[in-house]
Amino acid sequence: MNERDGEQQTPLRTYSEAVDWINGLIPFGIRPGLDRIYALMERFGNPQRRLKFIHVAGTNGKGSSCAFLTSVLVESGYSVGTYTSPYITKFTNRFQYNGEDIPENVLLELSNRLYPVVQELAATEMGSPTMFEVSTALAILYYAEVCYPDVIVWETGLGGRMDVTNIVTPIVSLITNVGYDHMDILGDTLEKIAGEKAGIIKPGVPVVSCAEQPEVVQVIKAEAARKNSTLYLLGEQFNYNRGELGDGKQTITFKGPFRDITAEIGLLGEHQCKNASGVLMVLEVLRQYMAFILDDEDVNRGLRQTAWAGRLELVSKEPRIVLDGAHNPEGAESLARSLPEIFQYDKLILMMGMLSNKHHQGYFKHILPIVDTLILTEPDFRRKMDAEALLSLVEELKETAAKPDLEIIVEPDWRAALEKLKSQTKAEDLGVVSGTLYLISDVRAALLHQTDSEKGW
Repeated sequence: MNERDGEQQTPLRTYSEAVDWINGLIPFGIRPGLDRIYALMERFGNPQRRLKFIHVAGTNGKGSSCAFLTSVLVESGYSVGTYTSPYITKFTNRFQYNGEDIPENVLLELSNRLYPVVQELAATEMGSPTMFEVSTALAILYYAEVCYPDVIVWETGLGGRMDVTNIVTPIVSLITNVGYDHMDILGDTLEKIAGEKAGIIKPGVPVVSCAEQPEVVQVIKAEAARKNSTLYLLGEQFNYNRGELGDGKQTITFKGPFRDITAEIGLLGEHQCKNASGVLMVLEVLRQYMAFILDDEDVNRGLRQTAWAGRLELVSKEPRIVLDGAHNPEGAESLARSLPEIFQYDKLILMMGMLSNKHHQGYFKHILPIVDTLILTEPDFRRKMDAEALLSLVEELKETAAKPDLEIIVEPDWRAALEKLKSQTKAEDLGVVSGTLYLISDVRAALLHQTDSEKGW
C-alpha cells in the first residue's frame, strides 16, 4: 500500500465512509462459497469458534423467526446478538445487541480493522471479499470482541450450504420453510433449493424445520440423517393449533415432544403462527438439552412483544396503509390470506415493485384475486424490474387470476406511485405496499418521516 502509516491504520474516517466502503464492494456481487470468509476470519484467529449461534435459514419467515427468538431470549435474561439482512432503515440494523443497533463509532473502528485485510485478500487470486462477506466478518468481530452475547441469532443471507454465514457451527439450526426464491442462484426445483437450505445442518447439531412439501421434507430428513442430527419437524415431532385472533394479537397452542405451551403472539397472519411454533421448538431444544432457563412468563411476554418492520405493519391510519415485504409466491399466498382476515375494508389498493431476478408470476397468481386497484412501480435499486415488464406479466394473468374490473396504474417513480396510493385509498379502503424490501424501506421512511433511512442488502 502507498498510504502513509497513519492513513493506512485508519483509512476510513467517518461512519458514512465505512458504510460507503462496504457497500462499494457490492459490484463484486453474490459469489457463493466460503473460501474468502474462512481466509478473512483466519487472519483474526477465528473468533466465531468462541460464540454460540442459532442459525436460521428458509425462504420466508427468517426475519420474523429471528425477531421472535431475540425478543424471547432477551426477556429471559440472556444477552443476544442478532445478525439479519436486508435492513429496513439503517446499515447498523443488521448488527444488533439486545435489540439495539451497533454504535456507529464501533462500526467505523471494526471497518478500519477489516480494511487492510480485505485489501490484502483482494490482491490474491481469491479476489476481493464481497459486501456480505465483509458485513459477516464485521458481525463476528462485534460479537466476539466487543459485546460478547450469550447467544447469537444468525440469519443466512441466501440459501445455506454456500452462504457466508455457514462458517459457524451453531448450537441449533432452524429451517423455516422452502419455496421458490433466488432460483437463479439456488436452483430451479424445490429439491435443489431445499438442498441448499439444508446445507446449514451440521454434524450432531439438532435442527428444527417447518417445511411441509413432501419433496422438501425428504431432502431435509436425508441431510439430517447423513449428519447424525436430530430433526424436529412440524407435523411430526411438534405441531400447533391456532386459537383466537383479536386486539392485534393471536393465540397458538404449541404441542411439542416435551410439553404443550399456549402463547399469544404479537405478529399477525396465520404464517406467523407457523413461524412461532418453529421458534418454540427451538426454545424447547435449548431448554431441554442446553440448560437454558426459559420461564413460561418470559417466553410469553417475548412472543407477545415481538415486532418486525415491514411485515403486515400498519404505518398510516389516514389513509390506512399496510406494508408487507411479500416478494415471492409463498409470501403472496400468506399475504392474500391474512389481509381479509385481519382488516375490514371495501376496496384493496395494492402498490408493488420488484427486483428483476424473482419468480413473479406465482406472486401475481396469489395476490391478484383480492386486488381492486393495482399500482405498479419500481424500487430505487439497481436490479429493479421495470414497471412495464410487471404490467406484461399481469396482462397475461388478467383473464384467469384477476377481478374482472381490476384497475391498473403504471407509475415507475415510487414517490409518485405512493401519492397515487394515498389519493386512491378512501376511508373505507385499505392501501397495501408490497414487493421487494428495497421498496418497502423507502416507502416506510417516507410515511414515517424518517430522514436517516439508508436501506439496502
